[in-house]
Amino acid sequence: MKNRSKHNLLYFFILSTFFCVKTVAQDSKTTTTIDPKIDQLLKEKRKLNTSLFLNEGYKIQIFYGNSEESKKKLQEFKKEFKDLDGTIIFNSPNYKVWIGNFKSRIEVERAMIEIRKKYPSALIIKPSN
Repeated sequence: MKNRSKHNLLYFFILSTFFCVKTVAQDSKTTTTIDPKIDQLLKEKRKLNTSLFLNEGYKIQIFYGNSEESKKKLQEFKKEFKDLDGTIIFNSPNYKVWIGNFKSRIEVERAMIEIRKKYPSALIIKPSN
């Protein structure tokens, strides 16, 4: 009988704790803020991803020379032609400034008309692997 009363007491205690426990949930609103630099990095990453097929199309070379001058030419170009991206390629011992990533010859010819006004020595190239 003592065992039974101990078990009953234990069951009573367990059941009473379930009924007496008050559950409290957290009510909060989460706000996330995104650093503007992340958006800029994503844009740069997208540019890199699109340039993975660089060697499948045409480019325009606007400069061939040393490192400092190539950096100046690229900055100058980016100020004037904001819709086209450019890059500096090192081909020992010189640097080249390549512009655009054109899929067809007609696209590059159209862009070349405007670019030649500012860079008369520009030429169309088709990079090889």
